[in-house]
Formats: sequence, C-alpha cells, structure tokens
Amino acid sequence: MKLKWIDSLEIALQLIDKYPDVEPEKIRFTDLNEWVLALECFDDDPKHCNERILEAIQANWIAEK
Repeated sequence: MKLKWIDSLEIALQLIDKYPDVEPEKIRFTDLNEWVLALECFDDDPKHCNERILEAIQANWIAEK
C-alpha cells in the first residue's frame, strides 16, 4: 500500500513503529516532513505537503501513541 499526504493516520502509525521513543509533541515540522518522505511506503509529491498536513500527521501521532 502506497501512502499519500492525505493518509495522515496511516503515516502516523508508520512513524510510531519507526520512531517509538520520539515524543511527537516536540517534533519540528522540517524533521517530520523528512521522516514522512523517508518512509518506504510513502509515494507522493513532496511539493503537495503543507503545515496543515503536517499538523494532522502530528495530531494523529499524539492521539495514537
């Protein structure tokens, strides 16, 4: 399954698995963006990302952790 920017919950779940010791409240959006782009299952245009998308990913990460 290939993830797109709109898949904020699934992206957050992938990040939880990959970075279990990270506190999502303290992540800089520049780091979050890089981490999402580095996910093997992620396949979307990096230019389609914005602050609102990163906030959604972060909020899901916080909620699911």
